[in-house]
Order: sequence, then structure tokens, then C-alpha cells
Amino acid sequence: MKHYISALVDNRAGVLARISGLFARRGFNIDSLAVGVTHDPAYSRVTIVVDGDSYIADQVTKQLSKLIDVRTVRQLDPEFMVQRDLVLIKVKIEPEQRGEIYDLVKIMGCEVVDITHTTLMVEFDDRPPKVSLLIDLLSKYEILEIVRTGTIAMQKGAGSLYDKEEEN
Repeated sequence: MKHYISALVDNRAGVLARISGLFARRGFNIDSLAVGVTHDPAYSRVTIVVDGDSYIADQVTKQLSKLIDVRTVRQLDPEFMVQRDLVLIKVKIEPEQRGEIYDLVKIMGCEVVDITHTTLMVEFDDRPPKVSLLIDLLSKYEILEIVRTGTIAMQKGAGSLYDKEEEN
């Protein structure tokens, strides 16, 4: 089972190295890791996806909470969160395939960000299963490159990582 963990951390050099070192020392595998600055430049938000049972997710959460640069850590409930991945896909296109591929990416809601005589590059952001579906559908053509972000996720509703009363 996938577990989504969100952390608010100090935005300074070395924090990500300490987080990834913690995972390596404990033997936890990271499915996805996304980091970005928040609306407050003093902090970054880290979204981590781990695959395993609830014991692993609890251990990851507890160990992250112990790191000095980590301000808040929460496990997100998949039913009460919004999650997204972003992907860029470059596909080789033959002239006779151009219309078919173009129709497919438009139906999926992709944005064409580059087109040449021989390639088409699309941008797509959605839930991870839908991003995987797009990759699967395009795999019947020749995919030249894929760049995919890690999952980002945020709790629905009024709560936030800045709410001290809800901390784990």
C-alpha cells in the first residue's frame, strides 16, 4: 500500500541529504520524493511516497520528526488529499501517425509543448494513475524520453502543515 507523507522543513542546504540519509540507513525505499519551496521562503515542503504497510509509514514519520530541520510531518489520508504528478513525454512521430497521436494527447488533456517534423513533446499533470495511463497509451509509439516528477500531495480542506495543533 502506498503511504503519502508530507513534511515542512527548513529551506537550507543539506536538509534533503539528511532526509535521504535517514531513508538509506533504515533501509526504507522511496517510491517518490518531491521538494519545493513554499509561500514562505524559509520553508520547503517535502512529499514522500513509500510503499509498505502502516508500520513502515509510521516509522518513516517518526524518524523524520526527529530530524532537527523538520518542522512538521504528517501522513496524508488518500481520501482527503489532492495528488498530482507532472510528466513531459517526447514521442517520435511518423507523418502518418501525427494525427492519431495528436488526437490521443488532446483527448487525454495534454498540452503540446514542442512539435517538429519527427517529434512531439507533451506536458501532462494529473493523478499518478492517469499519468501512467498516458505513458501506457503512448508506449505503442516510440517514446524517446520521459521526465516525470515525484508525486505532490496536499490535504483537502482548511488544515495545513502550518497548523501546530494537528501535528503528529
